[in-house]
Amino acid sequence: MHTKRAICTDKAPAAIGPYSQAIAFGPLIFTSGQIPIDPAGGTIVTGDIQEQTRRSLENVKAILEAAGARLDQVVKTTVFVKDMNDFEKINEVYAEYFPCPAPARSLVQVARLPRDVGVEIEVIAAPGHGHGHGHGHGQGHQGSAGGGCGCGG
Repeated sequence: MHTKRAICTDKAPAAIGPYSQAIAFGPLIFTSGQIPIDPAGGTIVTGDIQEQTRRSLENVKAILEAAGARLDQVVKTTVFVKDMNDFEKINEVYAEYFPCPAPARSLVQVARLPRDVGVEIEVIAAPGHGHGHGHGHGQGHQGSAGGGCGCGG
């Protein structure tokens, strides 16, 4: 039987409400949405959307590491954005953290995010099931105009 276990690290922002930074349940890790807060000082990264995306992903990475997982074990991400016009700039940074085969992803524009930031990112990871390299996972991927990771195509 699986048990629910809270994941907590001081290398990512502390939860600002009644939730955990992440929950491990069975073979999966579910992170809470991470916004661009610098955990060292608790300050919001107010730079451009790429700086905000990078800080949010660094926070996700720190939480996964605290759970014994890695970014290449992420199987699904959800990205919330304040402005869909930032899509391409977010993708540039996102691709640095999630090379091919990239995880499944939903990206949605929302009316407002906590602390009025431009991006929030949450992930689901499956430790022990990393993508690895050279296993043909990217075969058949179809890139698209204006995006895609360009794998296998």
